[in-house]
Amino acid sequence: MMSIAHMLEDFGDLMQGGTADASDLTLEEARLEAFEKGYQAGWDDSASAQAEDARRISADFAQNLQDLSFTYHEAYTAVLSSLEPLLRQMTDTVLPSLAQETLGQQVVELLDGMASHHGPAGFEIVTAPENVQALESLAETMPQHELSIVADETLGSGQVQVRLGRAEREIDTETVLTAIRHAVSEFLDDQLKETA
Repeated sequence: MMSIAHMLEDFGDLMQGGTADASDLTLEEARLEAFEKGYQAGWDDSASAQAEDARRISADFAQNLQDLSFTYHEAYTAVLSSLEPLLRQMTDTVLPSLAQETLGQQVVELLDGMASHHGPAGFEIVTAPENVQALESLAETMPQHELSIVADETLGSGQVQVRLGRAEREIDTETVLTAIRHAVSEFLDDQLKETA
């Protein structure tokens, strides 16, 4: 069996009080310097790899955000484009019909509110000719109020004026609907221009 003693450094002389010569100290300093350089190179490689990973992750994250933003932008545009005809039809067809159907209820609320302040005196309801029959039917269901219904050609179908002496209140669903139509149209036009 062969000994490995020749491969190991002998510190025996130093332990027994022997002196180390200059070449041993120089060799030890060289080894220490090589160790420090190797340690620093490893540390630098690790820091460089970590910085490269952080840069790659940051770039991937930025690309994912850009893709997500683009996908959101496409989805928003598609949804808005598909909703545009529906919103325009609602403002042009559904809302006017709904306003016409609820006109009687609005008149009742207005009459009740005015009667609570002025008492059950005679009311004059002025409206477009096409509303007269519906409001006359409504008047029959409200015997607590003395109502006189007058047709006025100058009023639109969504306009009603309720007068009690000098007090006068007006319901004007046409103006409200025009404002809603304008707001919806303006919103859609602005959004579709921005997404184009």
